[in-house]
Amino acid sequence: MDCNICRVQKAGTNYYYCVECDVTYHKECIESPLEISYPTHAKHTLQLCFSSLRGVHQCIICKNRADLIIYYCALCDIYMHAVCAQAAIPFFIDQPKRHDHTLSLFPRQASLTCNVCALVNKLHLTYVCRSICDFVAHSDCIHVPQTIRISRHHHRVSFTSSLPLEKWSCGVCRREVDHDYGAYTCCVCSGYAVHTRCALRTDIWDGIELEGVQEDEDVEPPFKGTAGGTILHFSHGCQLEFKTSEVYDQEKFCQACALPIYEKNFYECVECDFILHERCAEAPRKKVHPLHPHPLIQKFTHVEGGFSCQACNRMSNSFGYECLMEDCGYNLDVVCASISEPFDYQGHHHPLFLSLDPKEEPICHICKSTKVQKVFNCIEFQCNFIICFKCATLPYMVKYKHDEHYLTFCRGDEASGSDWCELCEGKLAIGGKEGFYKCNECCTTLHINCLLGPEPYMKSGETPPKEGGQIRVFLQRNKSPSRPICAKCKIRCAYPTYVEMRKKMYYPNF
Repeated sequence: MDCNICRVQKAGTNYYYCVECDVTYHKECIESPLEISYPTHAKHTLQLCFSSLRGVHQCIICKNRADLIIYYCALCDIYMHAVCAQAAIPFFIDQPKRHDHTLSLFPRQASLTCNVCALVNKLHLTYVCRSICDFVAHSDCIHVPQTIRISRHHHRVSFTSSLPLEKWSCGVCRREVDHDYGAYTCCVCSGYAVHTRCALRTDIWDGIELEGVQEDEDVEPPFKGTAGGTILHFSHGCQLEFKTSEVYDQEKFCQACALPIYEKNFYECVECDFILHERCAEAPRKKVHPLHPHPLIQKFTHVEGGFSCQACNRMSNSFGYECLMEDCGYNLDVVCASISEPFDYQGHHHPLFLSLDPKEEPICHICKSTKVQKVFNCIEFQCNFIICFKCATLPYMVKYKHDEHYLTFCRGDEASGSDWCELCEGKLAIGGKEGFYKCNECCTTLHINCLLGPEPYMKSGETPPKEGGQIRVFLQRNKSPSRPICAKCKIRCAYPTYVEMRKKMYYPNF
């Protein structure tokens, strides 16, 4: 039950219940004294206040948001839920899975390094072993789970009290892991380790203890082979034939990612125009992605006009990955879902890793945008390269129907005064934010949107309208000799795709 005051569920607590309003309150929240003392903050008393008067804060004990009635120290700027601050504190703890001996409360602030998380935190309740082993653990580290699955690794990881004597790097934050303290390791990958606190982050771990739980059975593969050498893909009812393209065909687009088919391997339906890139056809049905703690399942049909990818923020009506958890609603398109760590970006000479809680607002080195949530960054000394998902997932090399060579992606600051877009005839700004594509042989230059379109992951055809919608929306390929005139800007559309809207027609029944 959630307390109507602190909004927190707390097991083992007493509640008051209002029959008329059907709401509950923690006993501690109702009967909170105006001032209390806390063992690890004995120098100053904690005052009762309304959090709305002091902004939004986090409880230092349970790490949840501290709402409404809370305790705080004005001098140290710390906050606690009333139910957390007044919870009974055990003087002794027995936890055989974590330590062989009884642990005793250290009843004051202590600058002791926790053997479980390898951190010093004076505000955490600390327990010590009184025998000769000199074991120290924070109260919330004593009960850490033994076996878990994290989003940054494809195997389960298990807690170990120490590591072999060698150099270790955390698989999440990429910082050094001290071998003398606890960490999570993979029993399959011998060199993989993660800091305890990094592994237990809510955006890394799904909160499920897996000790004694059997591994999930493998999900059905994305396709099955046939006796004739073709395949049956889960998204299509007909047989797909493996082909290798030697000439760029501007009419062929992958049904999974909506990007063109260039001079590479692909699968094509023997009966219709359904096509998949080889890499898209082989994409797994289920996967764990470093951006999300829950498993994702591949979907090939989307309603309500498509979905917004939560990595790059682009719209897509192609294949995507959706969170298996009910009411989670997390979506990735197949291109963003295909990226993992380390990420080898063709435009950079070092491997890239997902940034974790950057101290400063990240700025993508390609598009110069600061409105990015998740970015890849280079961890090499003094490199500082950062790239957002929107730029990282742009094709690095593309084909253009009027050029026999591949065009290579270039940053906006690589533009020269002589660069003009061949389609829209607009001049590329020197030192601009927008990247572009350029042929190194012929100097053919194109804006990204002019070559791929503003929404490159949207397939052509009718987009399913929202329920009750009176307008039919079509995404059309711009293939006609005379380009259509945009109803908004009154200029002929230079993009490879455009949106056409038609009013629904209703005919009476006679």
